Amino acid sequence: MNNWNIPVYNAIKKYSLSNPTPFHMPGHKLGKGIPAEFLGNPSLIDLTEIPGTDNLHYPSGAIKEAQELAAAAFGADRTFFLVNGSTCGIHAMIMTICNPGDKIIVGRDCHRSVIGGMILAGASPVYIKPDYDTRFGISTVITPQKIEKALSENPDAAGVLITRPNYYGICSDIEAIAGIVHSYGKILAVDEAHGAHLKFSPLLPPSAMEAGADMCVQSAHKTLPAFTQGAYLHVKTGRVNVERLKFNLSLIQTSSPSYVIMAFLDIARAIMENQGQELLERLLENVRRFDEQLKASDGLITLSTAGENDFRQDSSRLVINVRKTGKTGYGVEKVLREKYNIQVEMSDLHNIVCITTAADRAQDFEYLSRALLETVRGNSDIPGSYDSYVCDLPIPHQKIELAGIMRHEGEKVRISNAAGRTSLAMVTPYPPGIPVICPGEVVMAETIEYLARVMVSGGIVNGIEANGEITVAK
Repeated sequence: MNNWNIPVYNAIKKYSLSNPTPFHMPGHKLGKGIPAEFLGNPSLIDLTEIPGTDNLHYPSGAIKEAQELAAAAFGADRTFFLVNGSTCGIHAMIMTICNPGDKIIVGRDCHRSVIGGMILAGASPVYIKPDYDTRFGISTVITPQKIEKALSENPDAAGVLITRPNYYGICSDIEAIAGIVHSYGKILAVDEAHGAHLKFSPLLPPSAMEAGADMCVQSAHKTLPAFTQGAYLHVKTGRVNVERLKFNLSLIQTSSPSYVIMAFLDIARAIMENQGQELLERLLENVRRFDEQLKASDGLITLSTAGENDFRQDSSRLVINVRKTGKTGYGVEKVLREKYNIQVEMSDLHNIVCITTAADRAQDFEYLSRALLETVRGNSDIPGSYDSYVCDLPIPHQKIELAGIMRHEGEKVRISNAAGRTSLAMVTPYPPGIPVICPGEVVMAETIEYLARVMVSGGIVNGIEANGEITVAK
């Protein structure tokens, strides 16, 4: 079998056996966050709907009990297990809120799955532009005032969907937003994919369910000891049509759900319910020590210690700004990976982002700190940053409605020649998976310039083909 051509398996095995330091999802960190008794042969729990194992789409036994335990642990009235990731939950939420032709108010910093959900639902977005932090070059919060303005100008909108926390751990004021949304009689849905851990520590911002949201999705695999694609959809039942939500989930989720994923959704809940507060206290103490160590650097700044923030951040999310070092985030990420075997979650022009979880150890943080300090003091061959270039892109004009996008014939043009054309592609630096051009939008010259800088600096952009072409409407 050693000479079999099995590239996916070989690639995964090569990485896992290289003794990496993973500051990326999944949150179990190569199994470190899962008790050994649960890490036996996964084939023994890879089952199907037989007597005694229950049925995800019509639960009446073990899955029903596990979902009820999750609802109690996360502060929801109902919780649904998701085996197709938060993406399918986001699609189901939008399809439950919106009828074809309805408007939905959406933060522009949404994940690409939100755009997909609006296409499936036949809904039209009313985008809200988040605030912007020029120090780090990142979007921050959707303010309650912007929500109020959008609702007053669009009283026919079916609901509101925002992302919180965002990829950088920044948390909008859900409590105030929920009050405004409910005063208009609307539903508030939250993409809380990066916040499944928030409920389990008073030292962190409150979860969406605690703060008054009607629905939220959480990617358990991002920050909890769960397997990839495992997610929760939590519901407060007062305003949500739960039967419609269940029907939509039955359409979108696979009819052959993974019992491995469901088992670890249950295990992750039990770990956090019984040990979560203690585990997160230890994690946050490690983060605090890391922040102190980084103060010895010449130019590295973490978002949580930057000062003068007018927003609240999940302090377990490490956002390390490298602009003052004269290097790009992409370049620093590459050195960490190739020289130190540290893999971060993502990088952008100015920052690297590390997902930390209760599975990370004190020595992981110490190693990351040492590697970062050595990297910025040396490695003059890392490409220089665009220090004066901080780009807060405007929202493009929507020329073709999302609902009709698939009826339009396309053609390929080079992205450098696409200004003024209407995109049929979703163009997304990935990660973080936030589209800068959505289907049906007119391509702007400043967006082209931004994407060029991302790509020449080492970033990856989905939606632009290897030959530099993009699909636009004929």
